[in-house]
Amino acid sequence: MATTLEDVRLRSYWRSSSSWRVRIALNLKGIPHEIAPVHLLRGGGEQHDQTFRRLNPMGQVPVLEATIGGERRTLTQSIAIIELLDAVVPEPALIPADPWLAAKARQLAEVVNAGIQPAQNLTVLQAIERRFGGDKRDWGHHVVANGLAALEWMAQDTAGRFLVCDEVTVADLCLVPQLYNARRFGVDLDRMPTLLRVEAACQDLQAFIDARPDNQPDAGQTS
Repeated sequence: MATTLEDVRLRSYWRSSSSWRVRIALNLKGIPHEIAPVHLLRGGGEQHDQTFRRLNPMGQVPVLEATIGGERRTLTQSIAIIELLDAVVPEPALIPADPWLAAKARQLAEVVNAGIQPAQNLTVLQAIERRFGGDKRDWGHHVVANGLAALEWMAQDTAGRFLVCDEVTVADLCLVPQLYNARRFGVDLDRMPTLLRVEAACQDLQAFIDARPDNQPDAGQTS
């Protein structure tokens, strides 16, 4: 029996790169959904409210809520959500069918998801500034610049129009939001021509355009 996905709600913050990845995936799959903003800064952060913590004890976005196979379910962590969407709505595929290319797509995605983004997310930057008296912008610049330089090198053996050949994969969903963050931290991207070329190809697609932070219902809310 086929699994169905209905009444989809995404708890998201407009400038959250992890939420952004999922928004792109939902758009690419053509899955009708509601965006439910979670303000990460107002009043100390709505992600810390007990109501939200019942959805995600980690106090993070994104959170996907959906009726799946007739049962209401909740899922966190962007890569897990994307893989669920890919399994339930197989086209267009975000994980290649070829085992090697699938592994490469996951590898490049995890460079961002595990290697860059967690070290420069809001919680870490706040801790560096408030607990350790450090320069959060300098730290963010360091982490993002080093990580993207590695990603540029690692993408060379698979990059076509996109990071893995000529179809969008989960790797591209991670790349575009991370380049947005790179510019916020003042990272020089001139030495990353492959990443910039792939970004440009992605930005031509309506699914990516609609997922941009400035096109979200909570766009611009920083306080």
